[in-house]
Order: sequence, then C-alpha cells, then structure tokens
Amino acid sequence: MEESKNSNLKKLTAEEWENSWKKNWSNSQMNYELPKAKKKNRDGESEFLNQTRTIEKEKERIKKVSKEFEKAAKKLLKLGPAITIFGSARFKPEDEYYELSRSVGRKFAEAGFTVLTGGGPGAMEAGNRGAFEAGGNSLGLNIILPHEQQPNPYVDETIEFNYFFVRKTMLVKYSCAFIIMPGGLGTLDELFEAATLIQCGKIGPFPLILVGSEFWKGLRDFVSYMAKEGVFSPEEIGFSRIVDTPEEAVEMVIKSLPAGLHKILEKEKKKLERRKAKRGL
Repeated sequence: MEESKNSNLKKLTAEEWENSWKKNWSNSQMNYELPKAKKKNRDGESEFLNQTRTIEKEKERIKKVSKEFEKAAKKLLKLGPAITIFGSARFKPEDEYYELSRSVGRKFAEAGFTVLTGGGPGAMEAGNRGAFEAGGNSLGLNIILPHEQQPNPYVDETIEFNYFFVRKTMLVKYSCAFIIMPGGLGTLDELFEAATLIQCGKIGPFPLILVGSEFWKGLRDFVSYMAKEGVFSPEEIGFSRIVDTPEEAVEMVIKSLPAGLHKILEKEKKKLERRKAKRGL
C-alpha cells in the first residue's frame, strides 16, 4: 500500500497530462441528438449524428426517470436515520482504505445508523460490510453499467438504477450525513454535488466529512489555490470536515442531530445483537 500511496502523490507535468488526454480521450466520438430539422441539413449533420430529438422520445425518458424515482422512494420512505458512504470502487480487501471504509461502516452501524452506499465493490462494499458485520442495516443503491457492476454481498437490500443522477439524488435525499472516502471522478462528483447543494441552501446543512487527511491534502491545497483566484469566498473554504478516524466522523454526525433522532438511534442500537445472531456473525 505504501508504494501505491507514493505513486498517488506524483504530480503530472503539463506534457504528461496532455499525452494522457491524447491517448485516452482525444478520439472520443460524441453521441448527440439534434432537434428535428424542418428542412434537410445541407451538410448532413443529422445523418452523421444518426439521431434526432423528438417530443415523443423526451416524454418516454421522463417516464423512465419518474418511474425510477418512484420505485426508489417507495423502498426508502420509511428509512430511519442513515448516512451515505461515497468512495472508490477500486479498493480491494486488506487495502488500507478498504479497511478504513469497513471501520467507518461498522462504527456508524454501532451508533444506530443505516449505512447507504452505491452498492458496488471497493469502499462501497467495505462500508456495507462493516455495517452488516455489526448487525446494522446495510443498503446498496446499485447502478446498472455496461460492464454489469454487481451488487456487493453485504447489503440487506439492493435498489437498482439506470440513471446516475436519480441514484445520487436518493443517496443524498435519505441521508443525514455524507462520508467521503478516498475515490476518483465519481467520488469527486458526489462530494461536490453535496457541497454545492449545502452551499446553496438546497439541503441541510448536513455534515460533509472527508476521511483520510493524507489523501485529501491535495484537494485542500487546490481549494486554497481556487480561493486565491477568487472563485471561493473565505467562508466557503472549509466546506467539509477532514478527519482520520471513524470515531471522529461518528461524533461529528451525532452532535449535529436533532434531539428526537437520538431516541431512534438508541432503539436501532438495541436491535444490533439480534441481527448479528440472525446472520450468524
């Protein structure tokens, strides 16, 4: 793990960044719909793109999105206090950050919270696993991908989604805190979406916690640079708490809860041993 951590800290030069873009992204071909033309386009771009935008197609998509929201809402409607763990799908068991995510899931379950994740492998699996092994509620909101991401085996229930944004909305809507483990593009997307919603007053404010100070040091430095460039105001810089231990994360979330939720957490904690016995743990 030490070798991989050192490689993560390597800074790319501008030339290396450009070469990576050329190798992996420069030949990507977009798939884009144009509005239906009244007359045939002379340069044939509609034929080239091979799709046209119609009201019928848009209505059909809206129906699919609405159906996905409704299905998920029915399953999550009666969910008690829950936290969402975001993080990379690439960590393997016994990796440092896998085991850290597993501890985070366990500690939150022991405190009475339901643990939600994206339902896949890596940090998601670890978070669900920790909660499951502690006897807590463990749910996975799994995305259906071309390479068939399979739900991890440590969830009590899986809810499947075709649309990333619907899944992300559900992970945010039914949580009272967001725990961000080390991760890549998807994790950063989830982190900044939650931060933006909190910043704009659309949700919460809810605790937004980054776990792993060494990993998130680069982000902290970049945000500081962005603030110097004027795109962050001083009061927005500390938009999340950075901690190193699950205990710190749990303590912060519990302190932020309304008094009424503490009683519900106590009831959930009493159920843990019964669930563990039922699972043979």
